[in-house]
Amino acid sequence: MVLDVLWPALSGTSGAALACCFVAAAVALRWSGRRTARGAVTRARRRQRAALDTMDKAAQRFRLQNPDLDSEALLALPLPELVQKLHSGELSPEAVLFTYVGKAWEVNKGINCVTTYLTDCENQLSQAPKQGLLYGVPVSLKECFSYKGQDSTLGLSLNEGVPAEWDSVVVQVLKLQGAVPFVHTNVPQSMFSFDCSNPLFGRTMNPWKSSKSPGGSSGGEGALIGAGGSPLGLGTDIGGSIRFPSSFCGICGLKPTGNRLSKSGLKGCVYGQVAVQLSVGPMARDVESLALCLRALLCEDMFRLDPTVPPLPFREEVYRSSQPLRVGYYETDKYTMPTPAMKRALLETKQSLEAAGHTLIPFLPSNIPHALETLSTGGLFSDGGHSFLQNFKGDFVDPCLGDLIPILKLPTWIKELLAFLLKPLLPRLSAFLRNMKSRSAGKLWELQHEIEVYRHSVIAQWKALELDVLLTPMLGPALDSNSPGRATGAVSYTLLYNCLDFPAGVVPVTTVTAEDEAQMDHYQGYFGDIWDKVLKKGMKKSVGLPVAVQCVALPWQEELCLRFMREVERLMTPEKQPS
Repeated sequence: MVLDVLWPALSGTSGAALACCFVAAAVALRWSGRRTARGAVTRARRRQRAALDTMDKAAQRFRLQNPDLDSEALLALPLPELVQKLHSGELSPEAVLFTYVGKAWEVNKGINCVTTYLTDCENQLSQAPKQGLLYGVPVSLKECFSYKGQDSTLGLSLNEGVPAEWDSVVVQVLKLQGAVPFVHTNVPQSMFSFDCSNPLFGRTMNPWKSSKSPGGSSGGEGALIGAGGSPLGLGTDIGGSIRFPSSFCGICGLKPTGNRLSKSGLKGCVYGQVAVQLSVGPMARDVESLALCLRALLCEDMFRLDPTVPPLPFREEVYRSSQPLRVGYYETDKYTMPTPAMKRALLETKQSLEAAGHTLIPFLPSNIPHALETLSTGGLFSDGGHSFLQNFKGDFVDPCLGDLIPILKLPTWIKELLAFLLKPLLPRLSAFLRNMKSRSAGKLWELQHEIEVYRHSVIAQWKALELDVLLTPMLGPALDSNSPGRATGAVSYTLLYNCLDFPAGVVPVTTVTAEDEAQMDHYQGYFGDIWDKVLKKGMKKSVGLPVAVQCVALPWQEELCLRFMREVERLMTPEKQPS
């Protein structure tokens, strides 16, 4: 009856005018809602430019005062040698800091990886404890590490202009060990992507090729270290966020067991999600630098500042061991087909390990699709994405996130309907959709129990073969920018070890050859779906880009993981070894 009355009124010219009014009102409301976001972008970019200008002036001033300093020689020093020269007094902390400040400013011009200059680093120089293991070492920080007086925006407008009240625990420990944090680095909006772009600070480029992604979410870190602008950095990883940028940018990175290093003081988008563990870990040019960082952080100060971290100091005897290893390996997880370069990297590493006296044993964790689609996706989105979406109210959504936000916004019944309709044609996408739904507390407990059972089943598999460590492919080479957000399935090689909460690190072992590139023309993937097609297209024109392998150990065995990574590095990239 109401429609019978309204319909004539909405017909004809008057109806069209009214419709135009509704559209105009909707546009005005949207514009008004985005006004805050636009203001945040303007302020963030202004602050970034001011910070970079301060960096440039500080570096120039130091160069004018020290014209005889050989900056190139200093920048070329491996971190352990740099630390040795700092402790001996052969190099001053001022020389090292301002040389790296200048280099970071220089490389940032081409790749846009630095969000801000931590200006109090200049005051830290005089306060750095000389007995610290990282005395005088400049350290870059992923933007999510809270630093007193600085924003950790995560590329979201609601976090712009909200400076941290104190340093995160790992930042405090770095300072107590003599390190000098000097820059915050860029992340993808919300950090829920293995690309690196956001509306506040823009896109970060891969230092090897500007059209390629540096990976994410620790993408600014990977790009800065890969370009030589930092000797050591800290990232975080919940699905590959340390390992992707390390692989894409040709550096080393370690994702420890979830609670080996303190997470106290980290900024995030969702708090309380514990089914899939977040990890804090180091990123650097070589494995020895990762070990040095872990050795410094695993100290009494960290255990005192965060008593929830188990007091396990770095086990030197495990890391320094030279005993032959029993190494499990797989060429493919049968979920994401390895690219020709990935497969070659894995097989060449396997052959080198065997030639060096290690035992290689085929091993594939059971039921990987279930771990990815049900356990991991279900764990990450057990509230249907509601908490995550709260961060985007009135904000722009960066293209690097692909279709994630629109999908999460769908009502549960539409997700389930789409999952049902897509299952015959796109089974992987269907499975992800089916598990991105809200769960009751009881269902969440069931899921968390399933994850525990799965973890123990894989450990039992591992122990039955008496393995020490595991060698796996690592996604590579770098994808084109904006491709990662449309190739979700490609997280399979990394996300599995967040679900299992095993330590895992990556080591670059080769680069893409013309033959690898030619073979990529025949790449189809295992499913031939949109994710496989995006992966194939996004990895074209990659000759010369780095390719890595992944090294895995059982929980709390970070030292063994690093010892394995060091062996891979020694065999595959001997030029990285200390002279």
